[in-house]
Amino acid sequence: MKINLFCLFLLFSLACNQPSQKNGMTGNNGDKMLQPSANSSLFNQSFDSLLMAYLQLKNQLVAEKDSGIAQAARALILASDSLKISELKADIDLVQTTFSYSDGISSEAQGLLGENNILSKRRSFQMISDQLFDLIRTVQYNQTILYRFYCDKAFEDQGAFWISDQTSLNNPYQSMSKAPCGEIKDTLPFTVK
Repeated sequence: MKINLFCLFLLFSLACNQPSQKNGMTGNNGDKMLQPSANSSLFNQSFDSLLMAYLQLKNQLVAEKDSGIAQAARALILASDSLKISELKADIDLVQTTFSYSDGISSEAQGLLGENNILSKRRSFQMISDQLFDLIRTVQYNQTILYRFYCDKAFEDQGAFWISDQTSLNNPYQSMSKAPCGEIKDTLPFTVK
């Protein structure tokens, strides 16, 4: 009897002392932990294409070049639609969540193409940026260091995030004629301590 109680106590103690995951991924309802395994090289290559298309779109919004914005948005749609989700070595919930974010990025980029003014295009880019951030966290992409910037002055002080592969401040939400706004809020990939 004492041995059984001791074993039960030991198991309980071990379970309570497990390190927590500070950046655990949750499903849409926040109640399920999603655990990806290492990403395949095919998935990483397709994700690199998605990321490069996103960064090109960001740069074109900084430059405020309509033709470049349209070209980059089309490349983003193609890269998002071509993401090798089937190459993820993960549970079905994570795969479905990944598909949802990828599909959302593609849909928002298509919407961006239909916008007639730079402000509306920037608002679409904000949605894309938020979805890409969630996608990066979901698949735990770790092939390059990325920075998540925030500008509190964007959209009449509503604030907005974007992702960059550089620490230099190039805000896609403001005209270059305005005073620079933005600071790094996160560095990706996240590290669990």
